[in-house]
Parts: sequence; structure tokens; C-alpha cells
Amino acid sequence: MLSERRLQVLRAIVQDYVGTEEPVGSKALTERHNLGVSPATVRNDMAALEDEGFIAQPHTSAGRIPTDKGYRLFVDKLAGVKPMTAPERRAIQNFLDGAVDLDDVVARTVRLLAQLTRQVAVVQYPSLTRSTVRHVELLSLAPARVMLVLITDTGRVEQRMVDCPAPFGEASLADLRARLNSRVAGRRFADVPRLVEDLPEGFDGEDRGTVTTVLSTLLETLVEENEERLMIGGTANLTRFGHDFPLTIRPVLEALEEQVVLLKLLGEAGDSGMTVRIGHENAYEGLNSTSVVSVGYGSGNEAVAKLGVVGPTRMDYPGTMGAVRAVARYVGQILAES
Repeated sequence: MLSERRLQVLRAIVQDYVGTEEPVGSKALTERHNLGVSPATVRNDMAALEDEGFIAQPHTSAGRIPTDKGYRLFVDKLAGVKPMTAPERRAIQNFLDGAVDLDDVVARTVRLLAQLTRQVAVVQYPSLTRSTVRHVELLSLAPARVMLVLITDTGRVEQRMVDCPAPFGEASLADLRARLNSRVAGRRFADVPRLVEDLPEGFDGEDRGTVTTVLSTLLETLVEENEERLMIGGTANLTRFGHDFPLTIRPVLEALEEQVVLLKLLGEAGDSGMTVRIGHENAYEGLNSTSVVSVGYGSGNEAVAKLGVVGPTRMDYPGTMGAVRAVARYVGQILAES
């Protein structure tokens, strides 16, 4: 275990390096921070931190910079989450409140996160596997054609055309709509197949085939839309940090194009807690020079998806964690009220 003084020295090194982009020396530390000890003592502490792998010397006669291990300790023990100011919170709320549908919510969230953190923002769409049915609407388009509209508790809307095997009257359509919603409204998607399996049996023979066709389309929609979707924004922000990537930002850009990679980075959507993955903790080699800060969001206590940012390991962790958490909270409120 590091002594309290050495933890203070590490915190000061991280803060200075993030702020100045320059390796940090003992003289600068004692001048900028009230450490209460001499530069010689600070040099000894820095030597001990270097021996234990928390800081490193990038080149001869330079100061020191934090390693992935140093950032990890900083995030775990030394960094409080920086709260958003009242004007920042109002700005977030006003910007997100103007959204007209789920796609707009996700698009605005990506733009907002990228602007607040000046990093790459990634937002996962709410997963249908963790969603519940709010309503199923059935609209007659022609005597034997119906539009099925599925609305989720997170505001997601899916539409499908259904070609029926026989004409289906308005009275029968209204009956099916009522019976269907009485069974599935407010229920999880995973439960829907079991809840509707015997529904056709309650209809006369001439309508039973159409009911079966409508239900098949509904169940196919659940399967089709289980694929996870993401939106990403602010990639151009990476160009501001060119010197933070040892050779080139190309591996980072290539990784950001892989949706599977990004989903793994964000982590399991059901986990609502904040996750910070630093440098080589990211399994994908192209992202070894980056950190990922992510958190779950949802319309209730359980997260239905994740959002977060990707940036260089030299990032303002307290500020980034605060922004990500605040935005997730407002997105969750919007989904709950939608």
C-alpha cells in the first residue's frame, strides 16, 4: 500500500500531466501543490512510484508521466466524480428535452456527450431484450393488409406491414388489438411468445389464419430487432490528441468502426454502474492507448443500454465521469416520461 503522501504526489502528477500535457518534475510539483515536503522528498516519492510502476519517464532528463497502472489507482482511490454545475445541468436538460423521438434522443445525446467531454461519444440504443411492450397498434390499410406498430417503454417504435390470408374487418381488428394489448402491454419482450401462443384459438375459423399471421409478424419483429444498435459522434475530437497516440490514431479509428468492439467496450447493458477501462485494460489492441468511461441508462432501476466516451488515457477523469453520469441520468428521465 502506498503512503498517503505518495498518493498525494501521484494525484498531483496526474492532474498536472492532464492539464499541461508535459511530463511533470519534482520542482514543478512542489511549486504548484502544497505537499508540505521538500523537493528532495518529492523526488524520493517519485522514484518509489516509478519503481512500483505508477509513473514512468518518457525519455532521459524529463519529468514523469502516469502509466495505465497510475491512472487506474487515481480513478479507483483518488478521483472524485466532478459534479456538473447548475448552468451545465440546465443546458443538458434543455438540449435533451427538445428531442421528438428515440432516434432524436440518441442523436442529441451523442452530440452533447462529444461537446461536453471533447472525446468520442458512443450511445447504445435501448435493447428490446430488456424492454417492455407499451402498446401494439393495428391499422387497416386494405381489406387484407394491416400495419403493425410496436411501441416500447423506451420510446422505440417498430412498424411492419402484414399481408393477411383473407380480408379482416374493422371489428375483428379492434377485437384482436384489444385482446393482444390486454396480454402483452407492460410485459417484457421475452415473455410475449408465451403470452400470445393460444390467442388464435379464441377467434372464429375464418379469422384465425389472419390472427396467426399477425402474431407471427410480431414475434419476427422481436427477433429481428434484438440486434444491438449504436450511434457514435465526435470522432474528429481525436485529432486534437494526436501526440497522445504513440504512432498514429488509425488503429483507434479502425476500432471505432467495429460495432462489436464498441459493444464489448461499453460492457453489459444490464449493469448500470460506471465502468472505466484504461489503456491495456481494453482487450482490443487498437484501443490500448485509450480509456473508455461508460455507464448504464434506463427508464427505471435497471439499465436498458449503455452510453460513454472514448478518449486518450490522458483525460480529465473526474470531469468526464461527471458528464457521462449526468447525461445518462437525464436520458433515463426522458425515457421514463416519454
